[in-house]
Amino acid sequence: MFSQQLRIPGPTPVPPRVQRAMNHDMVGHRDEETKQLIHSIQPLLPPIFGTKQDVIIIESSGTGALETAAVNMASAGDEVLVAVTGAFGDRFAAICEAHQFKTHRLNTTWGEACSPDELKTYLLGHPNIQVVFLTFCETSTGVLNPVKELAKVVHEFSDAYVVVDGVSSVGGTESNMDEWGIDVLVTGSQKALMLPPGLAFVAVSERAWKRIENNSHPRFYFDLSSYKKALGEDSTPFTPAVSLLFGLKESVTLIAEEGLENVYARHRVMRDMTRKACKALGLPLLAADEFASPTITAVKPEHFSAKQLKTLLKENVNLNVAGGQGHLADEIIRIGHMGYCSPNDVLLCIGLLETGLSKLTGADTFGIGTKEAEKEYFRFISQNKEENA
Repeated sequence: MFSQQLRIPGPTPVPPRVQRAMNHDMVGHRDEETKQLIHSIQPLLPPIFGTKQDVIIIESSGTGALETAAVNMASAGDEVLVAVTGAFGDRFAAICEAHQFKTHRLNTTWGEACSPDELKTYLLGHPNIQVVFLTFCETSTGVLNPVKELAKVVHEFSDAYVVVDGVSSVGGTESNMDEWGIDVLVTGSQKALMLPPGLAFVAVSERAWKRIENNSHPRFYFDLSSYKKALGEDSTPFTPAVSLLFGLKESVTLIAEEGLENVYARHRVMRDMTRKACKALGLPLLAADEFASPTITAVKPEHFSAKQLKTLLKENVNLNVAGGQGHLADEIIRIGHMGYCSPNDVLLCIGLLETGLSKLTGADTFGIGTKEAEKEYFRFISQNKEENA
């Protein structure tokens, strides 16, 4: 059996070095070795978030990180605004509603980005909003929202705090939390950080810590104050996922070795290769180039079923791509190109996509997308060679 090519937007492939690290013999979670492990990881996380603050590690899914941000930053009855540009913005709003926050939704057509002007207008019309929740990369559509500009609008036209879901963006695209004025930035382990699911990460600004300390909303496992206190002792308030921590040390070391700018450039070229190939193959893209995510590409076929293509790719050529979510469930496929993924992997993915398309449609699609992807890769290599000459 040929190995599966996993090109979904998470979980993503895990590097062999990380897999080997997670095979470390189990150690006591309160032993000195675990304290040293946590201590060694901490300096490597803040640069990925673009912050000087410590990054809290929680044993949970990315959704747990979203709920952590919500319950620490708002209380029942507080007015909050969620920019909903897809399924995960909708999830952020649902979390806020579940905790009885007075939740406003700024809805955007799926496949489009949240507009800074629309956000400004909404804030001016609702002066009591205390927290604004944004999604950086909307995983369900492949849209990269202009978080830098959106955060600027929030600070210019309100006193609200800015909370950002960076689950499918942090580690794959530039994230400058401090510079952009983000108060809370969260992510999960199974995306660009190249780990299995199970860890969530929360970075908090000094301004936001003051709000958290004065927030009386009920919380226990997700109380960030307890994590902050424990982190000061190189520990965690509850049992950590020790094996994942060994893997995390290796994954963030890999990112540091490659260099963040190189990591971001690699993700951009993989995005551009994928999009150029899809255009050449006549596959319409859901997101406009201006707001295309470096980590996920969403394709919306016009002349055949996206669901049928997804199934055919997995069953015939072992290429595993994702379907859509919500009302786009059967209308799009989503191709992940983040984390442990290279331009060579993208070329393989495009070749398998061509094979699947030919089988599905009967058309001669061989090499059409690959050629455009190779041209984009060649431009990237040539440019890097000139810059490093």
